[in-house]
Amino acid sequence: MFERWSLRLPITLGVTMILLIIALIVGWVFVTTGVIAKLSWTLLSVGTLILAIVLAGVITYLTLSIKAINLSRRQSNFIDSVTHELKSPIASLKLYLQTMHKREVSDEERSTFHRYMMDDVKRLDNLISHLLDAGAVTKGEENLGVEEIRLHDLIQRCADSVCDRYRVDRSAVALDLTACSIEGNREDALMIFRNLLDNAVKYAGSPPKVTATLRVERDRAVAEISDNGAGIPRDMRRKVFGRFVRLGEELQRKKPGTGLGLFIVRTLVKRMGGKVRVLDRDRKMGTVFEVRLPAARLPEDASIVRAWTVEDSEPAKVVSDPS
Repeated sequence: MFERWSLRLPITLGVTMILLIIALIVGWVFVTTGVIAKLSWTLLSVGTLILAIVLAGVITYLTLSIKAINLSRRQSNFIDSVTHELKSPIASLKLYLQTMHKREVSDEERSTFHRYMMDDVKRLDNLISHLLDAGAVTKGEENLGVEEIRLHDLIQRCADSVCDRYRVDRSAVALDLTACSIEGNREDALMIFRNLLDNAVKYAGSPPKVTATLRVERDRAVAEISDNGAGIPRDMRRKVFGRFVRLGEELQRKKPGTGLGLFIVRTLVKRMGGKVRVLDRDRKMGTVFEVRLPAARLPEDASIVRAWTVEDSEPAKVVSDPS
């Protein structure tokens, strides 16, 4: 919303303050010259009120200016990030293609080159999809296709997809999921948990240890995604959900990204009538994201709880009483 008002609101505010200052000067001239002596106290009261309004306007204008500067800085970081994300895989593809064109390569080398080139193409595809998702969310393009979503299965799929993308063992993501269903758009839910699990694995420590839990509290589905990474400073825990926000300077980062993932998460969770926030980790390293989605209910097979711990190599279904 601020981005849409970033030009019109400051201009209107500035013109209003100029007019009020002119009125204040004129009134002050009348009071000091005694032209309207009988109304001097009235003019003084009105002048004091106008001065207070001007002061409030200056503070508001300063706040808007600071937000505009921060937004500009984040956009600059975003451009640096996207430029790097585009340039790196393109340069890699160019190198492999030139190598294959200039000299004969063995079948083993060709297979390796093809695998790396496919990884670069997937990286570009993920970046473009991310940007398109952010654009659709920004424009408020709501998909009205509401259906029943088995949330535990969806989180399981997202975890599998993220592990495949980063080529980590399935045991790196521990799952403890109570079976539950919600009503909503499946693509929105996929984007929410894919982004959260993607961030968790990407910023986790070495070796990565990510935990995803799901439980039902009254009529709310409560999901928590935690990792063993460096964590998020307390003063940044609300800011990280803003557009283009990433910690640190863009050119000094080792992890790729655009600063749009958590913005997409917050927007879609809000669209589904839920809430997302960052929690403390009880003196442990890492970050915990909590997502609360409404209208959760236990499906017919609610006695099934999916549990997959870091010691397990394969997912296991454990019979449990959900009550």
